[in-house]
Amino acid sequence: MTPVELSRTVLHAVRRAVDEGELAVAVLPERVVVAPPGPGGCGDYATSVALQLSRPAGQPAPAVAELLRTRLLRTDGISDVVVTGPGFLNISLDGDADGRLVRDILRAGLRYGHSDTLAGQTVDLHAAHDARAVVLMDAVARVLRSQGARPRLTCAGPPEDAWVRILGVPSDIPSDIPAGTGTGIGTEGPLRPVPAPADPTSLGRDAARWALLHPAPHDRPHIGDSQSEQHLAQRETNPLFRVRYAHARTHALLRNAADLGFTPEPGPLTPEGDGPLTPEPGPLTSEGDGPLTPEPGPLTPEGDGPLTVDGDAQGLIQLLADHPRVLAATAAHRAPDRLARHLVAVADALAPLLPSVLPLGDEKPSAAHRARLALAEAAGTVLAGGLSLLGIDAPEHL
Repeated sequence: MTPVELSRTVLHAVRRAVDEGELAVAVLPERVVVAPPGPGGCGDYATSVALQLSRPAGQPAPAVAELLRTRLLRTDGISDVVVTGPGFLNISLDGDADGRLVRDILRAGLRYGHSDTLAGQTVDLHAAHDARAVVLMDAVARVLRSQGARPRLTCAGPPEDAWVRILGVPSDIPSDIPAGTGTGIGTEGPLRPVPAPADPTSLGRDAARWALLHPAPHDRPHIGDSQSEQHLAQRETNPLFRVRYAHARTHALLRNAADLGFTPEPGPLTPEGDGPLTPEPGPLTSEGDGPLTPEPGPLTPEGDGPLTVDGDAQGLIQLLADHPRVLAATAAHRAPDRLARHLVAVADALAPLLPSVLPLGDEKPSAAHRARLALAEAAGTVLAGGLSLLGIDAPEHL
């Protein structure tokens, strides 16, 4: 169960309690915020929805929390709910929640995080006649489509031929502004990000789009003179390289695992009794499909237990679970930079785990290796899907 799904589950419990007369609340919250528990909390996620509902319901927050706790305990995927402090709900998911998340990602593939939240809504987007503005509009349109909307694009002038050929923007963007006939959102103000200080087309499609989309629209892109070189460099200081390298490594792992005769298999990532997995991350290089060469050492006390999640791995899992929310926020705020930064965070969280995926020496492939491989494949899937929405290629080899 992802944080988005858990939020909907808690909100559904609130609505059922109101419908059945257990809570007298005139206006229901539009959404419920769930987050990792703070000091004094427990479980996987916590929410303060009971405190929000206490005053309008005319009941103490602990009483509201206990009412919702009873309902949530009947929900599949939730193993325990504890009320702490003034009325916080602390929710523990079933032990295989991480495995279910990985399975959900692999089942959805590149469409993981897509939704129909904006289905039936036509969104009118208009861009200034500027390379960055048009690329930004194209990326926003891609993300809006992933959320079910029908974007309608216009530009202050016909897109330049180089923008179409090199930057990959649509060639058929009309240069007039239609009447605001869209439903749900309507015509918005023009997209006017800070223009690039130099022509981005010399970077090629992928590096140019990243250079234009990774900074927030109000920030100046680092393009021109020596600044352009950083977007083409195959080293760790280049965030686009880190993202694409991490994706390529997941495919290398899948190929190497197939040679060893095993495949990914999602499973529990928090076994009992094992210590944390803390592989030493190696430096990133441009050789994305060569064999792994981590330092030898046991991956778990017995060498064959399932993956034990330390802070880095748990951070990766939380980032993967947060991907649907990031896509929704990117669409709502017309801000592809949010998605770009999220992909960098996923790649950086994945990197320390890569050396521990394959067995070492005479070690036989185990459930631990299959679970790690599945987690790596899920992360690679999220990276590829996110890059696709930004209009950037995700190569399997680097």
